[in-house]
Amino acid sequence: MSPTNPQMWRNWAGNQQASAQRVVTPRSTDEVASAVRQAAEDGLTVRMTGTGHSFTGAALTDGVRLAPGGLTGVRSIDTASRLVTVEAGLPLHRFNTLLDEHGLALANMGDIQEQTVSGALQTATHGTGRDAAGLVSQVAGLELVLSDGSVVTCSRDERPELFDAARAGLGALGVITAITWQTVPAFLLHAQEEPMRWDEVLSRLDEMATENEHFEFYWFPHTEGCLTKRNNRSEGPPDPLPRFKHWLDDQFLSNTVFDGINRITRRFPGIVPTVNGISAKALGARTYTDTSYKVFTSPRTVRFKEQEFAVPREHLIPALQELRSLFARKDWQISFPIEVRLLPPEDAWLSMAHGRDSAFIAVHVYHQNPHDEYFRGVEELMTEVGGRPHWGKMHTRDASYLETVYPKFNDFQALRDELDPDRRFANPYTTRVFGT
Repeated sequence: MSPTNPQMWRNWAGNQQASAQRVVTPRSTDEVASAVRQAAEDGLTVRMTGTGHSFTGAALTDGVRLAPGGLTGVRSIDTASRLVTVEAGLPLHRFNTLLDEHGLALANMGDIQEQTVSGALQTATHGTGRDAAGLVSQVAGLELVLSDGSVVTCSRDERPELFDAARAGLGALGVITAITWQTVPAFLLHAQEEPMRWDEVLSRLDEMATENEHFEFYWFPHTEGCLTKRNNRSEGPPDPLPRFKHWLDDQFLSNTVFDGINRITRRFPGIVPTVNGISAKALGARTYTDTSYKVFTSPRTVRFKEQEFAVPREHLIPALQELRSLFARKDWQISFPIEVRLLPPEDAWLSMAHGRDSAFIAVHVYHQNPHDEYFRGVEELMTEVGGRPHWGKMHTRDASYLETVYPKFNDFQALRDELDPDRRFANPYTTRVFGT
């Protein structure tokens, strides 16, 4: 383990940055523990970064930054129990390939796979699912380094409170060094993507959510157009998109062309409604069947800023109707679609879906565009119905609000006081959301 020169770290969207006094790339759990103990001696805080796909300041530190690139090992794969233990810095895309090679898979995923496994887990990354929940619900065990440099493990049977708290702990309880995943047999997904009008989507929302294992939709602001996505398990055979069709739809149109559109609408925002109308009408229906992670995830090269809230499922339609009415009252010109996903209840203390059926509403802006007014208006709407902000996406909520929407929030705070009384793992973001 050797520290490098201090350097500036920026997240993927470019809206967060910090310069650490010391940057260390540990290559083992022991080296992480050593770095934590040394930081304590020097009076410095410690944070481990991922690949920077969070939009909040969750990973920032001006103390010791632990880079994840040395912790990418695969510790064990048990195809009988389907338990797989990997180190914290392994990227999800490599993890998915590894699992597929052994006939295994994650039961559900978000829509990108560039994050480290630990970074995705610690911010409670989720997908959309009727039965299968997010990443925190697919973990069987954790290894982490505490603020005194000790190494502990936890699971549902061993230190269960720590397990329930640390699965979505934002690194505030300790540095995750390895994760044991409960995987499932590899499976195919049949994807059905279909444009629909706003009124039809809302009138059929309960039907489509009930009848499909994974349902989500996108609404193009300023239009009546939506794109629905329904993914269900298939016995096969595989029928993936032709290579050219995949490149055309998912690389060229969804990324290259969309980036160009956003560059133009940034200069001429008044054309956004017209452009969105064209985009919504240009989308065609398509179906294909492929390996699960290839259906769950898509390439995302257009940089953006994002805010997402999880609201109680019963408030979804009223919240969407009110959100649409805000567009009629506000002078917003938004080129990015609004994404809606669903998730069953989860038991991790700080999962956004803890204890309730949840609907996730995500809003985005181009990374160079202003976001304050738009995100503030959406946040006000979401918090009126008890919305919980995604830990890795932009919001202004603090501990005084969050303790009102998380039943186990005070338990988390008490455990943090016990495990990290000196706030070795604190930064301005964790201080805001968890309190001092």
